Amino acid sequence: MDASPFDPPEGSLRRSVGRGVVATGLAQVVKVATQILSVIVLSRLLSPEDFGIVAMSAPVLAFIALFQDFGLTQATVQKNAITHGEVNYLFWVNVAVSTALACLMLGLAPLVAAFYGEPRVGPLIAAMAVQIVAYGLGAQHLALLNRRMAFGRLALIEVASAVAGLSAAVAWTIIIDRSYWALYAGTLTSAILPTLCYWANSRWRPGLPRKVEGVGALLNFGAGITGFNFANFFARNLDNILIGRYWGNIELGLYDRAYKLLLFPLSQIANPLSKVMVPALSRLAGEPDRYRSAYLRVMPLMLVAALPGVAAAVAVADVIIPFVLGEQWRQSADIFRALGFAGLLQLLNNPAGWLFISQGRSTDFMRWGIVTAVSSAMAFVIGLPYGALGVATVYAVSEYLRTPFLWLYIGRKGPLRARDMVHAAGPFMLGAHIALAILWLARPHLPDQAIFSMAGAAVLSYSVTVAVALLFPFGRRTLREALDLLPRRGSRQR
Repeated sequence: MDASPFDPPEGSLRRSVGRGVVATGLAQVVKVATQILSVIVLSRLLSPEDFGIVAMSAPVLAFIALFQDFGLTQATVQKNAITHGEVNYLFWVNVAVSTALACLMLGLAPLVAAFYGEPRVGPLIAAMAVQIVAYGLGAQHLALLNRRMAFGRLALIEVASAVAGLSAAVAWTIIIDRSYWALYAGTLTSAILPTLCYWANSRWRPGLPRKVEGVGALLNFGAGITGFNFANFFARNLDNILIGRYWGNIELGLYDRAYKLLLFPLSQIANPLSKVMVPALSRLAGEPDRYRSAYLRVMPLMLVAALPGVAAAVAVADVIIPFVLGEQWRQSADIFRALGFAGLLQLLNNPAGWLFISQGRSTDFMRWGIVTAVSSAMAFVIGLPYGALGVATVYAVSEYLRTPFLWLYIGRKGPLRARDMVHAAGPFMLGAHIALAILWLARPHLPDQAIFSMAGAAVLSYSVTVAVALLFPFGRRTLREALDLLPRRGSRQR
């Protein structure tokens, strides 16, 4: 049987990973820039109320989306060898589940509108059912492209999707009307276009539905991933639900903008890299030393690139928010600052999913998701009486409390131990927090002009973080590797 459509390319794994990181990284830069531009442009075109209405709908879409994939895309990527029959079976499972969930979403729409006391939410949720079906049709094609490490094609698709989504939203505000439907037009475009591209770029086409032997293990693995996603939903969306229900759409809109401007882009740093790292680490699962080395080379590079920027953003939040979003969003600054502390830890913790999945520990992944969900829910409830700022503050505290337990739990099995993470991440985490403290003290002495204040904070933050990291052997090694990634003019000339 010709299994070439399902197998990674021949050749050096390191070369494939390197190319994938570069392609994914470049795409992510464009994607994050587009997302930030979207926040800026659409925040000026639409009102906080519009964003609040969409934010009320978002948890419903996210909850329904938990079940449509059932972890089957990760199962396709992680499995050592897979056949056409298995992929075909999983494709039809994805389609059937997505269609059923779309119908459920139509039925839930009026109930959610009644829950919020906002009739405009109902039609919006009903319209979002189209996105569910679109994703189900492309899930296995996306999985196969990831499995084959077609990172260049995936990068182009992601960039095209992000740009098209923003263009559709802006065009709606100009041509049709300035309302929350413009945001829906953008997300719908970003759902349909990638599915069409996955089909066009994948060499695989489904056949008639047919059950095959051996899919039980795939379904069990996917169940663990779904269990984590189900628990993680509450950790990521219960805050929106509670704020919207008890404080209204304006307070929720302020919280949503602060979250989208900071934590959402941060999550998008680790998530795309997982498309590269999960297939690579899965192939190294039987070689503990290479597995450990691969993870500890990539993760610290991500920290040194992003942590100082987050620290700088936290320090000058009162400058960034009005400058980027406009004066009407100034109340989001304190919320942004509180979420920024959580962001410092999430850069470290989000890649933990690579380890759980590549080691086949989907059940452990689900258990940790339950711990995160319960502790986050407690944090949201504790902070809720103090509004969106209270929710953000207590959530950040909970992130600090959970982090040591996460890495101790991961280190119980597999090639990576908690002490490995302390040595690898410690210099940069310590450096970023020291940089934040220094910036806090230096804040009154930064330039008055917003652009110079932000630039000065960024330069100081990166300088302090690098200086602290240089005090540690692992920090020096990571910084040398980061410098080696930079192009050198002399070497090109030779």
